[in-house]
Formats: sequence, structure tokens, C-alpha cells
Amino acid sequence: MSNKQHYLVIDLDLCFNCNNCRMACMDEHVGNDWKPYTESMPRHHANWIETTQKVRGQAPRIDACYLVKPCQHCENAECMKAYPDQVYRREDGIVLIDPEKARGNKDLVNHCPYHAMSWNEELQVAQKCTMCAHILDSDQQPCMPRCAHSCPTESLRHMFVTPEEMDKIVKEEALEELHPQLGSKPHVFYKNLYRFTKNFITGCILKDNDCVEGAEVVLNGEGVVFDQKTDCFGEFKFDKLEPGTYAIEVNGKPIKSVTITESLDAGPIEI
Repeated sequence: MSNKQHYLVIDLDLCFNCNNCRMACMDEHVGNDWKPYTESMPRHHANWIETTQKVRGQAPRIDACYLVKPCQHCENAECMKAYPDQVYRREDGIVLIDPEKARGNKDLVNHCPYHAMSWNEELQVAQKCTMCAHILDSDQQPCMPRCAHSCPTESLRHMFVTPEEMDKIVKEEALEELHPQLGSKPHVFYKNLYRFTKNFITGCILKDNDCVEGAEVVLNGEGVVFDQKTDCFGEFKFDKLEPGTYAIEVNGKPIKSVTITESLDAGPIEI
């Protein structure tokens, strides 16, 4: 028997908020009853897949990204622990809600720490992403979730591999879990998640009110030291930073110290 599992990989660098994934999900599930996997999705107020915008920095130097969040299909699913008779995990890693056994249990929605479950008032049942298990179990081609199939940039990828193969992919692509502190062992991984969870410090180096290209900028603080040269616009940007205090040096001279709780544009710096 194969021990392959289903996974999703979502790259924040490639998502530009086209919402094709959400529309494909609705096209597949609104008005369609896929029992025993799930029942019809309501036309409104269903969050089977959500996209959240994050804007970092201040104008004119900002960074906008989008986090796509379906059910994480956790190995240690909180919903499954709370109601093991209503939520189950298949051998291929997909977590499903039994719509008949879960009927009338609105509390089930409260047991997803990722807030990826919604309540269908008309059908009186909790619902979520099924990873299009009804498609994966059929001969329908291409054999992948509709969201992944509809993504024009391949920001959202479906993988059917062994856990060992997935561990290798996670290391090679520097993939991360969303909220790893939960210990839920999700089957959805993220690439470039730092754009949503970390901070940056940026700025522009000027001399005589003109951009300085090639200036050496050093950032020192919170146990890390980074250095880079300014680009043709005199700009620098240090990313993947934790909140804290950092010292900025330019061409070996201390310039300023900044304390950040979020991404910061340090503004024009005259040297």
C-alpha cells in the first residue's frame, strides 16, 4: 500500500490576489453536493479558502503580499481531537468532516485554530476545504484540487508524495508552516512566508541630495549582522527581521539606531 500523502505548497512571492483559487473553489462546490465528502457550499460567507493582504513599510517603500489560507489538513487536528466521531483523517492525509455526523454541531467551527472552517446555516453543518477529495479519488483529469489547477502563476501547488519526499522538499525550498507553535503538523506549507510574518528596514542613502549607488550599509542588532550595497536608486533593504533595536552604519560610520515593532522606512539618510 502506498504511503503517499496529499500536500499543498503556497508561494507568497507568486500570489497577486487574482482570487482564481477562490472562484474555482466556489465553482466546484456552490450548488454541488459531493457527499459523503461534503455538502453544497453556500454562495455567501463561506471561508473554505481565504486571501489576506499584508502591507509592510511606509510609502514610498512598501511591500504588499497575500496569504492564501485553506484548511491546513493537520495531522494533529484540533477539530478532530474535539470531535473524533465527526472529523476524520484519511490515510492519504486529507482531513474531512462527516456532514451527517456533524449535523447541528456549530461548536465544531470554534475548534479550528486557523479559522479555516465556516458554518452553513441552511444545512446546519460545519464546512471547510476538502482538498477536492472527490476529484482526487476519481479519474477526473487533471487529478488535483481545483484551486491549484486554476492558479495562473503556480503560487498554489498540489503534491502527492511520501512524507520522506515532502521533508526533502521542505528543506530544499525552505518551506514553513503557518503558526508552527500550534504543533498541528499541517499538510499545507508556505514559501516566502517571511513577507507576512517578519519585518524589514529600508531607506535611501543621499549625498548632496543625490542618490548614492554602491554605499556599504551594515545593520547590526538582535544577534544578527547584515550588510549590502545600495542600488542605483541609493536604496537598501534588510528583510526577515524580528522586532527589536538595530544600528545602521553607512561606509563604516554609525548613522542611527532604530527600534521596530513592524517594518520601517528609515527615510532618506544624508552622508
